[in-house]
Amino acid sequence: MSPVRSAFNLPERLAAKADPRLIGADERHLTAIADCVADQLTELAGRLDELRRSRGVRGRQALDRDLEIHRLSGRQRLLTRFTQDACLGRMVPADGGEPTYIGRVGLTDRSGRQLLIDWRTPAAEPFFAATHAHPLGLASRRRYRWTDRRVTDYWDEVFSTDGLQSHAALDAESAFLASLGESRTTRMRDVLGTLAADQDAIIRAGSSGALVVDGGPGTGKTVVALHRAAYLAYADPRLNGRRGGLLFVGPHEAYLAYVADVLPGLGEEGVRTCTLRDLLPEGADAVDEPDPEAARLKSSARMVEAVEPAVALYEEPPTTTLVVETPWADVRLRPADWVEAFESVDTGAPHNEAHDQVWETVLEILIDNFPDPEVPAETLRAALERNADLRRAVRRAWPLLEPTDLVADLWSVPAYLRRCAPWLSPDEARALKRPEGSPWTVADLPLLDAMRHRLGDPEASDRNRRRRAAEAADRAYMDDVVEDILAADDDPESGLKLLNRDSIRDALVQADALPSAHLDSLAGPFAHVIVDEAQELTDAEWQLLLRRCPSRSFTVVGDRAQARHGFTESWAERLRRVGFDDVTVATLTINYRTPAEVMAAAEPVITAALPDVVVPTSIRSAGVPVRHAAASERDAILRAWLDDHDKGIACVIGDPEFAGTERVMSLSPQNAKGLEFDLVLLFDDDSESGITAAVDRYVAMTRATQELVLLRNHP
Repeated sequence: MSPVRSAFNLPERLAAKADPRLIGADERHLTAIADCVADQLTELAGRLDELRRSRGVRGRQALDRDLEIHRLSGRQRLLTRFTQDACLGRMVPADGGEPTYIGRVGLTDRSGRQLLIDWRTPAAEPFFAATHAHPLGLASRRRYRWTDRRVTDYWDEVFSTDGLQSHAALDAESAFLASLGESRTTRMRDVLGTLAADQDAIIRAGSSGALVVDGGPGTGKTVVALHRAAYLAYADPRLNGRRGGLLFVGPHEAYLAYVADVLPGLGEEGVRTCTLRDLLPEGADAVDEPDPEAARLKSSARMVEAVEPAVALYEEPPTTTLVVETPWADVRLRPADWVEAFESVDTGAPHNEAHDQVWETVLEILIDNFPDPEVPAETLRAALERNADLRRAVRRAWPLLEPTDLVADLWSVPAYLRRCAPWLSPDEARALKRPEGSPWTVADLPLLDAMRHRLGDPEASDRNRRRRAAEAADRAYMDDVVEDILAADDDPESGLKLLNRDSIRDALVQADALPSAHLDSLAGPFAHVIVDEAQELTDAEWQLLLRRCPSRSFTVVGDRAQARHGFTESWAERLRRVGFDDVTVATLTINYRTPAEVMAAAEPVITAALPDVVVPTSIRSAGVPVRHAAASERDAILRAWLDDHDKGIACVIGDPEFAGTERVMSLSPQNAKGLEFDLVLLFDDDSESGITAAVDRYVAMTRATQELVLLRNHP
């Protein structure tokens, strides 16, 4: 095996930390980790090649093979991301035992020696949760700071006098503070090595009910949410099976791109991430609602009540008799028969998917009422199923509906809206009226989702019919094949003739080759949902999410002070009102990201509009005051910053004319939420007033991790 380079690359200023007495044991252990990762990658490559070459397997064997390929490929991708840097640090027990090394993944060598324990296991919890007041059985803890897969710093915390005997490097917060001041990139990094005890407690909290992670800018809400997603996906049995799973909902596409690397880096690839727009096909092209009054009305959970009467209009049984012609005699379907067919639908069945139930009941009624008892039931049924007039009549009586058609009718047909939403005043109904063909708005999405949920798949009936026809044809063909096999078997010793024909046919029919539905991976139900920037959700949008998680198991992440339209309730009041029963709030109050200079400028902006807001306390200073400049100086400031900084990301916020470059983004205040940048240039239009303007300004200012420049068009 080729030699592994040293895991340590400490700068000259930390030469004292390179003492072999301090890092010798770590060097040997990290080398063993690198060797083990290399061995496992070789084994995984060989095993995957073997599985991919295996052909001819069918049925359950093929499914098991594909699942194993999926599992091994995931492990291969994970180990490829990391070698020695899979190790976060070590903890030394107070009882004098051997150190335990904590990793992004668990790792065991060929001899069974545990080289790393996964950070999500209970055994790893003291590494994150131990404090001087509660050492949790530790004598000391060491955390590494990795740069380009080398340890460029580490720091020790000692919890007992025994820990002092380990020659610990006692500069307790060197790497932690250094990590806070690092240059930003276009992607967020995980902070496993520097998680605080209060953050870790939230990450490992149980998943029942709704847990609110409340905190101002820079408190690590998003980091906690992402780490919690990885933890729950690993530790909660409901989330790591084939059903259920975990959904992570972010505020916008730029946010999802920013955090894309975090979950894979934490050892988790199975969490689905999306925005609210992604949950519906209409979301991609939806525009903002132009009318504030229409937006207000559509944001109410009560608008969902219009769905049931809107669909019920199409579930009223005909009041006339239908005469159905057959080759033998006519048979009548009377109004009472229509009522019976419509009442046969299972309670809660989606409208479109209930069509087949109505159809089957109609066939049964016609067969029971048929006047000629000499006609076999199977023959009559086949004739009725081929009767195009009958099928059209049932389709007219119980039509297959598109959710977009019904919602569009609500907004364009006043009488239909009055019937379905009688609580609306005439003025409110007029505010909701839209010309036919108007584009969908973001505010329409919750109602479209509720309608889609109530209607179900409009293609389900036709797909089921095609599947039944394909299955019947397949079985008929296989019947002929079986007959040929049995006829050709002239061996008197053969036991083939002892087999049941049906069993031979069933073994030949490939059910998985028949037409099947395309499953919407975001339709749920999910076992747990994590929502970031949740303070912006309307009541109607909460219904959309609750529909995907009936268990009400949520992690709700947000800051009431960053709600663009105000947030006067408590979290518990808001969530209970929209449908939650069990609500717990965990508050983060320390601002790790935003320099004190920036927060000093941002605090009066938000408190002027929201006097009761508690602004988080910054723990560091960047040493750079907030600057004020003319808008015309934008490009010169950016050029100077880029010349002085070969790393890092800047952002111009609030200037739609700025196109953005590789290292300088251009965003609106709304699309900057959840992101962070070394330098922020904010076009500061203080002429606007009100909560929305104050929140946008506050959010934009607190994106800066190093320097903030406020640009104005006037001196």
